[in-house]
Amino acid sequence: MPEMNELEEVRTMLAETAEGWTREWERNGEVKILTRLLQRRFGDLPAWVSEKIAKAEPSFLEKWADRVLDTQTLDAVFAEPV
Repeated sequence: MPEMNELEEVRTMLAETAEGWTREWERNGEVKILTRLLQRRFGDLPAWVSEKIAKAEPSFLEKWADRVLDTQTLDAVFAEPV
């Protein structure tokens, strides 16, 4: 039975790895879309925007993307509270 346990461990590890990749791909897509929206709306982005986006949780990325449509300034997109 040790072989079955090892096989199950490998299957679990692969599932967790695939799940992690999927989350990473989704996050990268959100970053790309948000950056593109910001550039189209506000032009060239300062470095602080890229840094803030790179460190952000996915929920923040979604809220900021919504704000691109509702705000008049780049600072307002990132204003607290999120």
